[in-house]
Amino acid sequence: MIYLDNAATTRLAPEVLEEMLPYFSENYGNPGSVCSMGTAAKRAVNGSRESIADSMGAEAGEIYFTAGGTEADNWALKAAALAHKGGHIITTRIEHHAVLRTCSYLEEKGFEVTWLDVDRYGMVRMEELEAAVRPDTILISVMFANNEIGTLEPIAEIGALAGKRGILFHTDAVQAYGQVPIRVRELGIDLMSVSAHKLNGPKGVGCLYVRNGLKLGPFVHGGGQERSRRAGTENVPGIVGFGAAARRAVRNMGARTARETALRDYLLERLLKEIPDCRLNGHPRLRLPGNVNVSFSGIVGESLLIMLDMKGICASSGAACTSGALEPSHVLLAIGLQEEEARGALRLTLSEENTKQELDIAVQEIKQCVLRLREMHI
Repeated sequence: MIYLDNAATTRLAPEVLEEMLPYFSENYGNPGSVCSMGTAAKRAVNGSRESIADSMGAEAGEIYFTAGGTEADNWALKAAALAHKGGHIITTRIEHHAVLRTCSYLEEKGFEVTWLDVDRYGMVRMEELEAAVRPDTILISVMFANNEIGTLEPIAEIGALAGKRGILFHTDAVQAYGQVPIRVRELGIDLMSVSAHKLNGPKGVGCLYVRNGLKLGPFVHGGGQERSRRAGTENVPGIVGFGAAARRAVRNMGARTARETALRDYLLERLLKEIPDCRLNGHPRLRLPGNVNVSFSGIVGESLLIMLDMKGICASSGAACTSGALEPSHVLLAIGLQEEEARGALRLTLSEENTKQELDIAVQEIKQCVLRLREMHI
């Protein structure tokens, strides 16, 4: 099997699993208990909190563990909105559905939302963002990197604008964290969502960075866990794995991303050169190291995925959370693709484990499958 779907999820790293295992069977105490096993679990949770904070230039007290990126997005947007009891929110049309649908929910509750368009690369236009700001704007939410086309947004510029205007700035960094350097203070980020399973950590755990001084209400009511902002017994093995994955990602980032970028560019060059009517989606340079998103005219991406899967190649046509949806990608439509072009998209996302030999095999199979589908007109 050749796995090229790392934007959907990554393989749990063996060293991460090794750190997690004792907290399933030996050190299984509740971090809220005062007994020795409980205090050992609490130390492990706090150790991971410090590792994750260090990885993004934050303080440990600014990290709140969640069940993943979707929960973190929901918490950030809803809590920021409720803290102001009304006002105006700015986001983009290419956000993850965790942000899009939360903003739609807030619209139903009386908040006004401006949905920014993007350019043909999926990039926010700063002049349009600035023009959208109003006296009652309370929150700007723009993803760090797009999960489908890989485009990196001008986060530092957005953070500077938001800080200058006294507006909260949230970014969904689920795809970017661990892939590109992130220093929350330098970038002017107030709230940031992260998920562990995108960086060789476990599924079902993530965090929300909340800048010190922000008065956001709790997302889950109950006990006093996560400093009374997110009740519920902590997922200790998951949190330990998250911390281990964060340390690993930071330690290996330079060499890993350089290798992924080289493989990405090699794969993209071959696809564009060897398959007629193939186009790149997203920015040609300002994109995630391992992201390749292309469209092939005259085919349906879902048919291509099925054929590739039968040949042992795992890929996707867009976000995993919308797999099987009949509508074309909202991201591809937002960057100006026609419906037919959007339906012919293929997303290939690499990891440090992929090899040039695998990519050569993948290109050959993709060429054959595209040719066959065009001959069949599906």
